[in-house]
Amino acid sequence: MTITITTEPGGPASPAAPEPKRNARGPLRALIMRLHFYAGVFVGPFLIIAALSGALYALTPAMEEGIYDRELHVPVSRTSVPLAEQIRAAQQIIGAKEPSAVRPAPNPGDTTRIMFADPALGESESRAIFINPANAEVRGDLTVYGTSGVLPFRTWIDDLHRTLHLGTAGRYYSELAASWLWVIALAGLALWLTKPRRKNTAATALATRTAQARAGRFGRAGIAKIHGTGGVVLVLGFLFLSATGLTWSQLAGDNIANLRTSLDWTTPKLPTALSPAAAAPAAGGEHDHSHAGTGAGTDPATYDHVLAAARTEPVIDAGKVEIKPPAKEGKAWTVTEIDRSWPTQADAAAVDPATMTVSGKLVFNDFNVAAKLTRWGIDAHMGVLFGLANQIVLAVIALGLAGSVIGGYLMWWKRRPTRGTSWAAGRPPARRFLRTAPWPLTAAVAVLALAVGIAVPLLGISLVAFLAFDTVLGIVKNRRQRAGTGAH
Repeated sequence: MTITITTEPGGPASPAAPEPKRNARGPLRALIMRLHFYAGVFVGPFLIIAALSGALYALTPAMEEGIYDRELHVPVSRTSVPLAEQIRAAQQIIGAKEPSAVRPAPNPGDTTRIMFADPALGESESRAIFINPANAEVRGDLTVYGTSGVLPFRTWIDDLHRTLHLGTAGRYYSELAASWLWVIALAGLALWLTKPRRKNTAATALATRTAQARAGRFGRAGIAKIHGTGGVVLVLGFLFLSATGLTWSQLAGDNIANLRTSLDWTTPKLPTALSPAAAAPAAGGEHDHSHAGTGAGTDPATYDHVLAAARTEPVIDAGKVEIKPPAKEGKAWTVTEIDRSWPTQADAAAVDPATMTVSGKLVFNDFNVAAKLTRWGIDAHMGVLFGLANQIVLAVIALGLAGSVIGGYLMWWKRRPTRGTSWAAGRPPARRFLRTAPWPLTAAVAVLALAVGIAVPLLGISLVAFLAFDTVLGIVKNRRQRAGTGAH
């Protein structure tokens, strides 16, 4: 039975209804929640693709060891033939062509890579002939990519991760994902930290258990708990992937490079220019290598001499090195350490071909902190800094990111209306910021958004698109509400 008490006009005034309490979460939390929601919904597909392809990429080094076992490995031998003989064996396969680089076998049981430039290949790709250093037997002929010499299987996965095999235009997908990942991660962390917590009483505990029992483990509350806790645990990994991923991006990457240059955070370069006297052809003598490195007729034995000269200096002591002839006259040969595991070995030496002496050095320990962090960040992102452990951690973070995005979609779906509405999916959080925030806070948020949008252009462009979409959505919703009110 319902009892209704009314008051006649002129009668005693009824008690005033209590004013509604102001939302304790505040306008800023409402803005963060709405931003987290929209970014997650619209950027989520790009994050899932980047995460799953990135997890696969992280595990490819171990997979390649098995896929390309013949090219990479040979029976261990205590003896080896000179590099010159190995280069000649490779030239018999590819023709009388000068190598663009040579990577001697780093350990017993490994092969030597003789690399050649090929105009038919893509950017940063080379043709590599794999040679058994024990007897100069040709073990394979593959296309390798980049400074790290990635093999074809990993190159395919890498291109999927970076561009979806769509070329330069496809790079914008991964940049969009990296641009928003840090925003979504920090917004989620802020929501988790500012979430209102009920007092842990017997009544609230019983109510929580009852609600969970009704909804099941994978009800919206259960998924929200897994989503939030998992995101907080992995938030540092998400921020790392976003920051390092942006360094490779097209638009934001240029801004990052300009910032590093202005702050003198760039990686130092090996000095390779020779003095005019050193670059001039020598008159003869036992170190007369004036014909070496000119791009035609280089004696393959020069590679042995250059490596021996570089190793006389204590700066070059790694097993993994790359020997490169000069690109033009007046430049030195270079021997560079390419071991990116820990501890990082990235020293380099320039060798004067006329005297076979070291004319310049680059020591990794002398790099500034920013340059070292950049090197370590890139290597860790690629899964090579700490070997298999690095690769497993990357895969866990990437799969956690994909799972977090999927959990967010499940929460959105479970929030959908079930009747009495035309909405087909979950509603976004309510708008509160512009209606309740003080103007200084609004101005500060606008300035911050503008600055971030300029620094990370795809983030700024997509943010404007989100705002436009949300504005149109709000206008349509208000018109429907007014039309519905007018009909009554």
